[in-house]
This record gives sequence, structure tokens and C-alpha cells, in this order.
Amino acid sequence: MSNTPGSANTKDVLHGEDLGHGNSPAAWTCVFVMMLGAIVSCVGFVIASNPVFWGGVVVMVLGLVVGWAMRKAGYGVGGSKLKTNH
Repeated sequence: MSNTPGSANTKDVLHGEDLGHGNSPAAWTCVFVMMLGAIVSCVGFVIASNPVFWGGVVVMVLGLVVGWAMRKAGYGVGGSKLKTNH
């Protein structure tokens, strides 16, 4: 089988290792908080309320900060808090 785009081995050729795609508590928390902020912003936009809209934007930025802080605390992909001691 050749390593052409679309073949099963493309991931190994391009990356060399599995990147995890953010499957961690830090990533999920970041996405959840940012999605909540996006919903609040959308509601604020629809009801034409600047404070609600900008409050949602602030929540989205806080989601990035929370995700970054959790990753630094060891809850990201391959983090120290997620490794099992065998």
C-alpha cells in the first residue's frame, strides 16, 4: 500500500506519532466553557444587548485561560496528573 494522501498510513507519515487531538480534561473544559460563552454571545446578539454579548466574549476568553491553566497543571494530553503509576 502506498503512502498517498488518503491511504491508511498518512497519519504516520505526516506526524510520526498520535497527537491525541486534545482528548484531555483540560481540552474538554476549555471547549465547554468557550461553547457556553458562544451561546451567551449569540443570545446577546439576537436580543441586541451589548453587555450580554460582550459578557459571552469574556467567557470565551476565560475558557482559553482555564484550558491553558489546566494544561500547565498537568491535565493536558500526556500531563503528569493523567499518567497512571504502574
